[in-house]
Order: sequence, then structure tokens, then C-alpha cells
Amino acid sequence: MKILTFTGATPSAALKKAKLEIGDEGMLIETKEVRKKSFGKEGLYEIIIGIEEDMLPSNYKKSSIPLSEQRPLKQESEDVLFDLSNAAEQIAKVSRVTDDPIAQYMVPPRQSHTPVTPLPEPRELKEIKSEINKLTDKVKIIQNMFWDEKSPDIESQIPSEFAEIYRLASQSGMNKKHLDELMKITLEHMPFKMRENSVTVKRYFQTILRKMVPIRREPLLKIGTKKVIMLVGPTGVGKTTSIAKLAARYSFLMQKKYKVGLVVLDTYRIGAVEQLMQYARMMKLGIETVVDPPEFTSALDSLRYCDYILIDTMGSSPYDKGKIEKIHECLNNNSTEFEVEVVLVMPSSIKYEDLKVTYDNFSTLGVDSLMFTKLDETMGFGNIFSLGYEIKKPIAYFSVGQEVPEDLVCASSDFLVECLLNGFNRSKA
Repeated sequence: MKILTFTGATPSAALKKAKLEIGDEGMLIETKEVRKKSFGKEGLYEIIIGIEEDMLPSNYKKSSIPLSEQRPLKQESEDVLFDLSNAAEQIAKVSRVTDDPIAQYMVPPRQSHTPVTPLPEPRELKEIKSEINKLTDKVKIIQNMFWDEKSPDIESQIPSEFAEIYRLASQSGMNKKHLDELMKITLEHMPFKMRENSVTVKRYFQTILRKMVPIRREPLLKIGTKKVIMLVGPTGVGKTTSIAKLAARYSFLMQKKYKVGLVVLDTYRIGAVEQLMQYARMMKLGIETVVDPPEFTSALDSLRYCDYILIDTMGSSPYDKGKIEKIHECLNNNSTEFEVEVVLVMPSSIKYEDLKVTYDNFSTLGVDSLMFTKLDETMGFGNIFSLGYEIKKPIAYFSVGQEVPEDLVCASSDFLVECLLNGFNRSKA
């Protein structure tokens, strides 16, 4: 595919110039404002058009822009379970999309009464900027060639331009097997022209990462239905605080203020019970405690008037089969018509191998989705990507601090990718 650039005082003017030179066969890749409109000067807009070489008119002067200035097509993230290799193939084929994306520019905006011909940027200045960008990328490549990690065990060596991405993902705690698999897929399907500079490499890799982790969007509660959610997980991961955050979210922060009830199974820790009772008093919520599994059904029946019933469980070591079995007994003793959604709560600050062991031991409870806490206490997020990729269970929520209810956010693949590549930033949650 040929990448061509056209400029004009307005997007429609640039588009008209493109149509005059190459006809209607091109596909609009990007539009950007180069210079804002000001007093006495019109704005300057640049559009980038992609067109197959065999579709160019025979009389077109075949000029090209430097590869460092070419940009990849933008992709929307689809947060669903899917096969990663197929997703990469779809990204590689995106240049063959035939929908006409330029209709929005067909009606030209209002022109000023005294049009001024924009002054084009001198060719020498463009060439200097291009060479500086190339030099900057080469410096980055040289810096990242000195990584500590070994190259992945794949047939083709990783190109030097992938060094920064590989180093970031490796240092983030991503499992090496998963990272090597990811790099292999990227190398197989990423167009050569996108490898010329670090920006396009990073954008492409971000798209692949978004596809890697399944996300569960928060469902709206249908009229007349109820939702029962049980949080399970190891000790000290913040289950009780997360229950309070969810209760406040459903009670006060949704479009509708739902009735919320709490059930406490964690009678082993008097402090945890008292803490949740304090939250219940503050938010005026119904609360029930369960000592033995047969009491579980009666506790749910007592809160039948609620839209959401949230269940806090005793914290347990992943290796403490006895406590996990007691939670299992409560689920087995549920004789109500309510289905219990089991959410496994885990800290983002432990390594992938420990996350996997935790999931394996709690999976006997029928885990439906995941919640990760303490995102503000770690610098590595590759472990989350590896676990999501391995077990194919969707992530529902992130806890990004101790504040109730502000520091609980619905999971987003965009936010997780941002954390992996650029570090945790609370404002982007």
C-alpha cells in the first residue's frame, strides 16, 4: 500500500486535492491539524491517504513520504474472549477495509471572507525534522539493545526496533513463555513498513495487548432481577474494603440507586465483621452473618428485598483446603433460586506464578471473574496479562487505592495497557 500526504486550508480542501491527484480509490487513514486558524492566517490541515499502488492513476507522479512519517491504521479494542493469533491476522489485514471513511468531510466548513493562501512548510525544514526523528529512534534502539534479558526462544531473532517493547514487557513480570509467543505473533503479522519507528511499533503492540486480556463489562441489572456476588481470595487482599466499595457503588454511584444487602462469612476475624457492620450502618444497608453453611440460605432469604447481595468470605491461604471447602459447602447449601457469581480477588503486586497457584486452588469454587487490588502498590502489570491470557477468565474490577468508594473502577484493557507501558496513573483509571 502507498501512503500519501496532502495538505489544505481545511480537511475538505486537502481531500479535494487528493481526489484530483489520485481519484476516489484512496482510503483516509488520519486527519490532523498542523496549524490553528488565527487572525490573518487560515488553518493548515494534513490528511494521510492509503492506496494500493496498482490503483494509482497512470499519470500520477509517484513520490513517497519517508517511512518514519507513516502511521498505522487505528483499531478499536474489543474486550472479548478470542484467539490472539486470529486477532493479529485481522490487524494485518486492516489495510484492505473498503468502507468509505471520508463522508464526514464532504460538507466544507464556513470559509473566512478574506481567504489567505497558507504558507507551506519549507521542504528543507521537513527533511531536517524527518532526519531528527530517525536519529532519535536509532538512539532508543541502541539504548535498548543492552537489555539484561536474553532474546526469546523463537526461530527469528527480535529486530532491534522491538527491543524497548520487549524490555518493558519482560520487566513488568509477564511470563516469558507468553511474551515470546506474543512477540512471535507480532513478528509474523506486523507489516514491515510499521517497523520503521518506535511510535508505530508501540501502537501496534498496544493493540495486540488489548486483545490479550478478557474484560467483563459491568452489566446493567434488569428490572425484577437480583444479583448475588461472592468475593473470595487470600487473606489481606482487601476483600472487605472491596465489598464496601461495591456496596457504595451500587447504592449511590449508578444511574439508579439500588438496594444492597451484605452477608458475612468471615466470622473468623471479628475485626473484619465489625468493619463491614460499620460500613453497613453508615450506608444504611441490611447485613447478615453466617456461622455454619446451613445458615447461608436463610441469610440470602432475609435479604430477598435487595437488588444486590454482596458476600464477604473468610480470607484463606491458597493451600488451606479446609477454609476453601467451607466456602464450597455454603455454595452447595444455597437452596434459593439465586445464582451466586464468584469473583476471585487477588493483589496485582505478586508474581505471575503465585497468581496462577491462587487461581488454581480457588477455581474449585467455580470462579466467574477476577478483581485485582493494590494497583497503586506495584510497578509491574505483566503478571495480570499473563494470567488473563492463560486462564481466559474476564477481569471485572480494579482497586486502585484505599478510598471508599472512589478507588474502585470497572476494568478496562486500555487502562491496563497504559499501566504496563507507562506505569500506574490514577487519573487515567
